[in-house]
Amino acid sequence: MTRETNSAQGAKNTKHAGNAGNAKGTKDLTVVVTGASGRTGSRVARAAGAAGLTVRAASRATGFDWGDRSTWADTLRGADAAYLVHPSDVGAPGTAEAVGDLAREALALGVRRLVLLSARGEDQALPAEEALRASGADWTVVRSAWFAQNFGEGPLVAELRRGELVFPAGEVREPFVDVRDVADVVVAALADGERYAGRTLTVTGPRLLTFGEAVAEIAAATGRPLTYRSVPARDYGEALLGLGVPREEAGFLTEVFETLLDGRNAHLEDGVRRVLGREPRDFAGFVREAAAAGTWRE
Repeated sequence: MTRETNSAQGAKNTKHAGNAGNAKGTKDLTVVVTGASGRTGSRVARAAGAAGLTVRAASRATGFDWGDRSTWADTLRGADAAYLVHPSDVGAPGTAEAVGDLAREALALGVRRLVLLSARGEDQALPAEEALRASGADWTVVRSAWFAQNFGEGPLVAELRRGELVFPAGEVREPFVDVRDVADVVVAALADGERYAGRTLTVTGPRLLTFGEAVAEIAAATGRPLTYRSVPARDYGEALLGLGVPREEAGFLTEVFETLLDGRNAHLEDGVRRVLGREPRDFAGFVREAAAAGTWRE
């Protein structure tokens, strides 16, 4: 499941993105990065800049709002490509409509190259993917496994700092992927539209872990007695309501957890190696770096 905290968009040119990339060169491409201060967007912005692309960061802080169409045109106009990540989950209610509307707005402004972050195995994400495909854009979908960084950023961190992670994942195994690998794949898709247009790229980490095993690796790296306790998805949804999460969002998350965490994703994909020509980063590397930075200190 992929979740962000901010958002935005971008792209330009009536040329095919691949032709634009070949004609202009990577260093001449301007890409709008949605969720530029979020979990993936911040990494995409850094990776795109390192690759020589001109980055236009887009978020509410820079005047872009997924919920306000009047902010879209100024963000999109004059760019060559855009990374699209919705501020809530890609399968959340209303996301497909927003993705389709924004993609059509981009096309009307001459933007053709759009890359959407989606979630591997999440049925609820399929309408957003289809909305992008139906828009007429030169599209790429990047389907991601569960982020390794979900253990180090966001709501799970507070629980781990208290010593116990409570989550409805049972003993299902997941190939946790480093967000930096997701970002590198996204940038490759943005920069080389000719190669990746019309493709769905699925990215995972290099090995399978249960959530309990992931927490055990964090415990070993920090020297703290951290534990994992699984609860039913319905109980987790009720707990979210008690924390003030809106009923519609809690209901959606309960539905996602009941399906996404049923073992359907307990296998590896080779998207990182195919796109980047190297093996994906291992979960252990993320844990070492985050532990050294004091992420899980009390």
